[in-house]
Amino acid sequence: MRWVLGAVFLLLAGYLLQLELLVYAMCSLLGVILVSRALAFGWLGQVSAERVCNRARVQVGERVAVVLTVRNRGILPVPWLLLEDSLPQHALRQRPPRIKIEGRRLKIVWLKGRSEQVLTYQPTFLMRGYYQLGPLLMESGDLFGLHRRFRLAADPHFILVYPKMISLDDYDVASRRPVGEVQLTHRLFEDPTRISGVRRYQSGDPISRIHWRASARSGQLQSKTFDASTVAGATLLLDFHADGFPETETLHASELMITTVASLANTLLQLGEKCGVVSNGRDAADRVRVEGFRIEFRTRRGARTQYGMQDRSDRLEPVCVPTQQGDDQLTRILEALARLELTDGLSVAELLAESTGRIPRDATVIAVLCSASEETAIALGQLQRRGYSVLVVLVCFDDTRFRESAGRLMAQNLAVRRVESDEMLGELCRQRMVSRV
Repeated sequence: MRWVLGAVFLLLAGYLLQLELLVYAMCSLLGVILVSRALAFGWLGQVSAERVCNRARVQVGERVAVVLTVRNRGILPVPWLLLEDSLPQHALRQRPPRIKIEGRRLKIVWLKGRSEQVLTYQPTFLMRGYYQLGPLLMESGDLFGLHRRFRLAADPHFILVYPKMISLDDYDVASRRPVGEVQLTHRLFEDPTRISGVRRYQSGDPISRIHWRASARSGQLQSKTFDASTVAGATLLLDFHADGFPETETLHASELMITTVASLANTLLQLGEKCGVVSNGRDAADRVRVEGFRIEFRTRRGARTQYGMQDRSDRLEPVCVPTQQGDDQLTRILEALARLELTDGLSVAELLAESTGRIPRDATVIAVLCSASEETAIALGQLQRRGYSVLVVLVCFDDTRFRESAGRLMAQNLAVRRVESDEMLGELCRQRMVSRV
C-alpha cells in the first residue's frame, strides 16, 4: 500500500511540475504494481488442496500416512507456491518429542495450468494424545516480491492416539474384589450365585428360591438366602490440575498417571467389574474451534496464530465417563484419556464438589494423584466419611514429596499406594488393595 501511495504522490508531482519522464516512470510502476497484485490474487485463488489420512485412531508408536494433493484449477501457471502442512509445535519441540516426522511437509512447487502436485509425509506418534494435522498453509506472490498472499486450505484431520496399557497378569482375581472391600450400607441386590444359608419359607418367596433338599430333610419348606453382591467396581478419579505437578516431572508423571488409570480400567472391565473415570483435566477436543478458520491472511504469523490452539484453559466442567459395564466402555475410557490435557481449572476439592453425584456409592473411588495438598486430603477424607470407599494412588518420583503427601492423606485415614514406574505399577496391582471400611 505504501508503494502505491508513493507512486501516486510522485505521479501527481510530476504532472504538476510537467516532468514527463517522472510521469512515465510512475505510470509504469503503478502498472507493474497493479498487474502484480492481480496476478498474485489470481494465482492463489485458483489453487485448491485436499488431504487424505489412512487412519484416524492409532496406538502409541504407530505411523500414519498423510497425502496432500494441491491442484491448479486455472489456465494460468503459478510460478511459485510454498506449501506447509501445520503440526502442533509443542509436540515437535518437546523433549522427548511426541511426534516424529518422515518425509517432507514443507515444499516449494511450480504449478502448470490444470495440473497438480502431491505432498506426502508420515508422522509417527510417540505418546498418547489428540493431534491436529493441518490445515495446509499456502503462500504465493508476484515475481517481483511486491505482493504476497497466504491461505489456509485442506481442513484439519485429527488423530487420536490411545494411551499405553500394562498387562496386569498377576492381579488378584480370586477374591473378585480387586480394588478393595466395599461397605454396602443398602443391600438392595442379592447375588443368586452366592448362597449364604437357608431359612424357613415365608409367604411370597418365589418357587426358584425354595431349597428342596433342606425342605425334604426338615419336613418344612425352606428358602435359600443370598449374600449381597460385592462386585461393585471402581470410579477412577484423575487429578490433572497443572498446579499439582512439579515443573521438572510434569511430562513423565502425567503420562504415567494416564497409564495407571488405563491399566486399572482395562483390568477391572476384563474382570466384569464396573468402571468409570472422572477428571478435572481438559478434553483436547474442546480446544478445537468449531466455527472454522479464515482463508486469507496478510502475514505468515497471522495464519499460524489463527489455526493455533490455546495453551491454557480455565475449564470448570469435569470430564466424566459414567461408571458402568459394557463392551464399549473401555473404548470410551481410553478415548477420554487420550484427549485429556492439563488444565488450570478445577482443583480436586472443586472436582469432588461437582462430580460426587455422578459417582456410584457402591463403587470404590481410586484417586490417582501426583501430589496431595492439605485441601485435597481433606476433600478425599470427607468423601470417605460420607460412606465411600477411597483408595489413593500417588504417582510420585520424589521421596520427600511422597512422604509429605502420604502423611496428609493418612491423617485422613486414607489408604495410600505409590507408583514410580511401569514395573512398580505391576507390583501395585499384584497386591490385594484393601481400603479402610
